[in-house]
Amino acid sequence: MGDNMIKYFKVKNYKNFQDEITVDFSNPKDYRFNQSVIKNGLINKAVIVGDNSSGKSNLGLALFDITIHLVERQQIHQQHINYLNANSDETLAYFEYCFLFGENEVLYKYRKKSSRELTYEELYVNNKKVFSYNFELGEGDLSGLDIVGLSTLNLTFKDRKISIVRFIATGADLPKDSVLNELMSFVSNMLWFRSLQQNDYIGFKYGTDFIVQSIISNNWVKDFESFLNKVGINDKLEVIQEPNGEWQLYIKYDKRSLNFLTTASNGTLSLMLYFFWSKSFDRLSFLFIDEFDAFYHFRLAEAIIKDVIENKEVQAVFTTHNTYLLDNNILRPDCYFNLLNGKLISFNDATEKELREGHNLGKLYRQNEFQS
Repeated sequence: MGDNMIKYFKVKNYKNFQDEITVDFSNPKDYRFNQSVIKNGLINKAVIVGDNSSGKSNLGLALFDITIHLVERQQIHQQHINYLNANSDETLAYFEYCFLFGENEVLYKYRKKSSRELTYEELYVNNKKVFSYNFELGEGDLSGLDIVGLSTLNLTFKDRKISIVRFIATGADLPKDSVLNELMSFVSNMLWFRSLQQNDYIGFKYGTDFIVQSIISNNWVKDFESFLNKVGINDKLEVIQEPNGEWQLYIKYDKRSLNFLTTASNGTLSLMLYFFWSKSFDRLSFLFIDEFDAFYHFRLAEAIIKDVIENKEVQAVFTTHNTYLLDNNILRPDCYFNLLNGKLISFNDATEKELREGHNLGKLYRQNEFQS
């Protein structure tokens, strides 16, 4: 997706986040190591760590809330339940996204009663207001539409449940280089997935993929075998037609072959899901892998992070409980974030200690150095 990235994101009164929490990719430090994880002055690869029930998964769901009302993409049940914070009297959740699209900064804000009930929406490009609209009142300020290449907008037959951004992008004759087209393309190519056995995902496409059949039909079997070998799993794979006529993936042993799905460990099945999605990484705008190492040995988890880092384009975030991944050989202190008490703070900003390349970040984390 080129130079298009998320600069920062804010959310309030959503699930367990009663107060405003910010995911800020715009504050990298001047570390001289692992500079490839910084792109266009923004953090391009990040790891979020935190205690159980701190909200790591909910933060990912919040980031992907935008996919619910702007695009037709895959959603999951967890996005829609317990939507508003249970401790708050407020009846709306607040969202704010700041994107960098080349030289253009796009600020998009909205409020919702529930996952599908927009009450307010506004858009700015380079600090200039494009529009604001109150869905409950059915009125707003549309005087800046020329900024996105549109002179007027007929709202006479507009369904008030439809986002103004989506209404314009799908129904108006916009110039190809309109920043609104860039916004819709970015949101369309965001992907969240959880690296468990099932193909549980948000965004990027729509529908359920049968992963084994996709690997077979796309002729990825040898690629998958090479990937497994690369991360230390020395299985040999083949495709065999079963009595019902279906082609299935098998693991070759000395005496016979066994069906991959019934033989592979949970970790290997999780790797298959990762491999399947990795084939699309070069088309993604933003990637969030939740609980990515749930079934991985720490060395395997490290190999997966490094595999994503090798894809220099996609902006990616991982969540983990594995403190052995908090390592300057993988990322840097400004790319590791601790989620604690509803605040997300980089390791660099959570301590007065001057963190250097030689510091053991995992040990410092276990010693509560980043608990501020």
